[in-house]
Amino acid sequence: MNLFRSTAAVLALTTGLLALPAHAESVPQNVSGDPMYTVEAPKAYSMIGDLVIARPLLIGATVLGAAAFVISLPFTALGGNVGEAGKALVVEPGKAAFVRCLGCTTSGYGAQN
Repeated sequence: MNLFRSTAAVLALTTGLLALPAHAESVPQNVSGDPMYTVEAPKAYSMIGDLVIARPLLIGATVLGAAAFVISLPFTALGGNVGEAGKALVVEPGKAAFVRCLGCTTSGYGAQN
């Protein structure tokens, strides 16, 4: 009976998750037309999903990328592309994990340049 309850619970949770509406936002509405006032305002469920699922995965990707960067450092130094490797393996996942606002899809770092 315990197997039946576990299977039923997993099936109910999966069906419930599949029934949720997909998060597909277009470009935010900007009444003034000025791109400076285009602000992304995420919904609460995307903030919770970002906090619980995406941020831990991005922090893990940053740690794994830093380890891969250190391991590949002699080879990238010989090839002359240490900066590109560091940016791709460490900076980009770190920026997505720590600089991006909670629930946003794009990073706000350097947006005023």
